Amino acid sequence: MRIGVVTFPGTLDDVDAARAVRLMGGVAVPLWHASDNVADVDAVILPGGFSYGDYLRCGAIARFSPVMTEIVRLSQLGLPVLGICNGFQVLCEAHLLPGALIRNASRTFTCLSQKLVVGTTDTVWTSQFTRGEEIEIVLKNGEGNFTAAPDTIRRLEDEDRIVFRYVGNPNGSTHDIAGVTNDRGNVVGLMPHPEHNVDPAVAPTTDGRRFFLSLQEFLEVALAA
Repeated sequence: MRIGVVTFPGTLDDVDAARAVRLMGGVAVPLWHASDNVADVDAVILPGGFSYGDYLRCGAIARFSPVMTEIVRLSQLGLPVLGICNGFQVLCEAHLLPGALIRNASRTFTCLSQKLVVGTTDTVWTSQFTRGEEIEIVLKNGEGNFTAAPDTIRRLEDEDRIVFRYVGNPNGSTHDIAGVTNDRGNVVGLMPHPEHNVDPAVAPTTDGRRFFLSLQEFLEVALAA
């Protein structure tokens, strides 16, 4: 697997994401925000952090970077994209995913090992999970409160596009939503950080490994087709 890991000014989890890719047997390909060259990768991760200092809104400036123009184009052709935390915010700003992430209802920064309930597994990144199972992934954010218009929430529910829900809902997200997917299932965004739950030496669980195993399964099937 050749997985591109994007770095914007202010990104801070790109190193962790690249390490997770390598631990899972993949090749991490650095992608710089100012370049429109996506380097022939099999998938892209938009990692967490504070792109462009979170000025205006989280992800609002990153959405216009040259690399995002190419990622938007390729994702519409089927390229798998995973947006984590700030990456989820960027995907919403780029209209690859619906909704928005606003300030946590508590008005405080959240940092904990968070339990999630798995929703749809019909995506490139979640096929190795089981619907309804409970997993645990690190969560750390200040603007992780997912919100959307009532008709958008209804569509996400009706189309089975909610990928994860919080247990306990620390951010105040509508319908406990922690992650969603596009209608094609190749673009997934979530606030928790699966790259921090890959190495058993430093993580309370290794539930993050299944994101990469899901991608690997998808790529193997695509290659055989």
